[in-house]
Amino acid sequence: MTPLFRHLARRIQHQGPLTVADFMAEALGNPKHGYYMTADRFGAAGDFVTAPEISQMFGELIGLWCADCWDRLGRPAPFALVELGPGRGTLMADALRAMSGLLPDFTAAARLHLVETSPVLRRRQHEALTRWQPLWHDHLAGVPEGLPLLLVANEFFDALPVRQFQLTEQGWAERMVGLAPDGKALRFALGSPGGLTSLMLPPRLRAAAIAPGTVIDLAAAGQSVALELGRRLKADRGAALIIDYGHTALVPTDTLQAVRRHKPVPVLDNPGEADLTTHVDFTALAEAARRGGALAHGPVGQGDLLRALGIETRAATLRRAATPEQSQDIDAALNRLTTPEDMGTLFKALAMTGPDGPVPAGFADTRDSPSNAK
Repeated sequence: MTPLFRHLARRIQHQGPLTVADFMAEALGNPKHGYYMTADRFGAAGDFVTAPEISQMFGELIGLWCADCWDRLGRPAPFALVELGPGRGTLMADALRAMSGLLPDFTAAARLHLVETSPVLRRRQHEALTRWQPLWHDHLAGVPEGLPLLLVANEFFDALPVRQFQLTEQGWAERMVGLAPDGKALRFALGSPGGLTSLMLPPRLRAAAIAPGTVIDLAAAGQSVALELGRRLKADRGAALIIDYGHTALVPTDTLQAVRRHKPVPVLDNPGEADLTTHVDFTALAEAARRGGALAHGPVGQGDLLRALGIETRAATLRRAATPEQSQDIDAALNRLTTPEDMGTLFKALAMTGPDGPVPAGFADTRDSPSNAK
């Protein structure tokens, strides 16, 4: 039994079963025992690898995307450059390094803000980004308002807590996390069906034809962040780029998963020692941003975005100064980031802009996307 399991068991014994969102919040963010609060989990030696750790090209091109948005906005100075969930700081370090040589006025005007709750990761980010004098915040709401905003969130929304609901013969019931009869393990259970539970679901789900037994994800935390982003972009101008693995399905069925040492593990086993994520509901994020007053563009596949930003040209440039072994690594990274068999299609990019903002690079064909339908 992990220390976090003992904490959760006591909480359940005193308060009753937890929502899935409460369980995820504790498993990932408990101040003493949460997964992200106690160690650096990134990289080949950890539990998972993110795109910035695969190749410098990823962060460089995201930096180019931000700089292009800044140019289209009229080169405001200063402006807030924000990253949600910066990991080790690798993406932003590569972005700022590349842009400091290509467009120094951009980096000179940037005021770097990082939204991060993990003290372990804040230390890693400080090591990577101290030159840029970052300021840290626990939540987006802590980032000062009033400056034009350019924001990046790579694999941030997938780790935000979701609530889950299951359709039964008696109506919708919330999926909960309780204790097994012997008190030595966690197990899923259902709350009381019917009543007001169905009113928690958005109209598109209540109206959908769904078979009994179906479990769905409701990403209220992610939608709250997207709503705040929409409000900020409407008030202050700017653009946001969200990259994550996810879908645009009408019915966001159960995608809750746990990963440890790069392999899937049971969701409820060893809480605090495995990563918990869900596939991002991009339709819901776009709707929330629009309610806040922004425009949503996309989503498009990660591979399509990176190709539109010039990743193949950048790879060719890197190869010219590379050894044969390094060239193989560059090609492998290019394939992993862009091909449908790897990250190119499952990973998607959604852009948000202020209501009068220009269409961002890589999203020109999505300006009339259903995401912007009223």
